[in-house]
Amino acid sequence: MIQELDTQTYDQLNKSGPMMVEFYSKTCGPCKMLAFVLRDIDKTMPDFNIYTIDYDENQELKERLGVKGFPTILLMKDGQEINRIAGLKQKPEIIKAIKEIL
Repeated sequence: MIQELDTQTYDQLNKSGPMMVEFYSKTCGPCKMLAFVLRDIDKTMPDFNIYTIDYDENQELKERLGVKGFPTILLMKDGQEINRIAGLKQKPEIIKAIKEIL
């Protein structure tokens, strides 16, 4: 299940293992299309943790993580960023990037 985070819940998150964090904006068309892709990935890979963060409402966190735009996907393992995907991408490209950190 995809979980929505804010700065506080992100900081409290147990960051062990692989996970995806996606920064989005509610007014972003590509973000809305990417949401469908992420929901499909979530159904395909239910044990993989996917989190979303509202870019506009979490200024301090986006600056801390160096996120410059949206949508931006951070692929992380044990709290460290392994890969970053900027912009709208299709499911096969995202799945390939996820498999590289598993």
